[in-house]
Amino acid sequence: MKKIGFDNDLYLKTQSESIRKRIEQFGGKLYLEFGGKLFDDYHASRVLPGFKPDSKLQMLLQLKKEAEIVIVINSADIEKNKMRGDLGITYDLDVLRLIDLFRGVGLYVGSVVLTRYAEQSAAAAFEKKLEGLGVRVYRHYPIEGYPSNVEKIVSDEGLGKNDYIETERRLVVVTAPGPGSGKMAVCLSQLYHENKRGIKSGYAKFETFPIWNLPIRHAVNVAYEAATADLNDVNMIDPFHLEAYGTTTVNYNRDVEIFPVLQATFHKIYGASPYKSPTDMGVNMAGNCIIDDEAVTAAARQEIIRRYYTALCGQREGTVDDSTVLKLELLMNHAGITVSERPVIAAALERAEETGAPAAAMELPDGRIITGKTSPLLGASAALLLNALKALGRIADKTLLIPPEIIEPLQDLKVNHLGNHNPRLHTDEVLVALSICAFSSPTAERAMRQLSKLRGCELHSSVMLAQIDNKTLHKLGLNVTCEPRYQTKKLFHPK
Repeated sequence: MKKIGFDNDLYLKTQSESIRKRIEQFGGKLYLEFGGKLFDDYHASRVLPGFKPDSKLQMLLQLKKEAEIVIVINSADIEKNKMRGDLGITYDLDVLRLIDLFRGVGLYVGSVVLTRYAEQSAAAAFEKKLEGLGVRVYRHYPIEGYPSNVEKIVSDEGLGKNDYIETERRLVVVTAPGPGSGKMAVCLSQLYHENKRGIKSGYAKFETFPIWNLPIRHAVNVAYEAATADLNDVNMIDPFHLEAYGTTTVNYNRDVEIFPVLQATFHKIYGASPYKSPTDMGVNMAGNCIIDDEAVTAAARQEIIRRYYTALCGQREGTVDDSTVLKLELLMNHAGITVSERPVIAAALERAEETGAPAAAMELPDGRIITGKTSPLLGASAALLLNALKALGRIADKTLLIPPEIIEPLQDLKVNHLGNHNPRLHTDEVLVALSICAFSSPTAERAMRQLSKLRGCELHSSVMLAQIDNKTLHKLGLNVTCEPRYQTKKLFHPK
């Protein structure tokens, strides 16, 4: 049974109090940069066992009457179809998803900002699409010399050339589908424009990671570096905070680099800066809510291994640079982490060696390791899924949850009518078949009741999974890793 290492109730209480104090500090209007994910923060829930994926949202709902949302997306990310790895959708589609989700819980979405806009065709098309849907869109442009040329940045030729975002409420939450979107630059731009309009406004940052009051090499902070390895983010001691207060705190390179710009902006607006360091800008209370350091350390080490395998598979597919894999290897070596800490890896590889075919392994909540092998009827991950449900439901291993007379017609449909070459059932097809069997079979129905127990379980496959299997397993809440090898030696591998 996985240990809880984080007090989520304490977090909601202390975090909301911290944000309210910051709003009061500025008195008029606050731009609150939300780093990470407002919805579905599964990284935080994985490395901080007990953290709820929607904790930030629940906290924000307490302020919904005075808050509006501004969603930021980097135009370059639209152009290159950047994907959210956890959801398998592009950033531009995630913007639409976020708008629907925010509106669905009663939060007001004021606008979308296209940052680093340079007439990219895909960004222009997305702008037109949003406007057709009735969403206000603003453009922010690349600034020469950003972030080092402070005089140029804080001028009419810098931030001044950006569109001014019309906002209506005193708390403006600036969020994005992922990192590197330009949220802070949007906030700085607004401070500059509003000062020219005689509007007093302030800025604060809500970034869960790195956790400022944990050691720089703590596994939770290293896991953040692993999660952003492709962005070249680096955790570092905040030199401004150390100089101002003589206290060691942790921040990351982009915030440290941009801090002089923020200070210069405040100096031009108020004559002085309310912040002496990047750490001062933050309102993050997560570090104060860790109740079991051993539990969160163990969870974070597992996350680092998962990120490593994800990068290896991306490297194999040609979507991840060699430098990203190298950085993850260095992080693991420095932290003394080896793949042997993830038991499902050895179990899956051993099963594949025994059978001479792809195999998969899962670690159940009680620590048991269950495996699945490839058969004429089922792929390895589908077989593993059924084996795990039987184990959780205390169903005899030899029990057939789905009779062959149901599987075989499905295979006939796939191969002879839908044009598939692989007759074996994928995980989604197995679940549909199992749900049909559950109508008349109490045993199958008992297996179906175990599905919720899979959330948070670890799974490893001896080959890279088909996209449909990956999506299904992630929807079930499984933490999936794969060996960076294809099941066949063919050049074309359909998703």
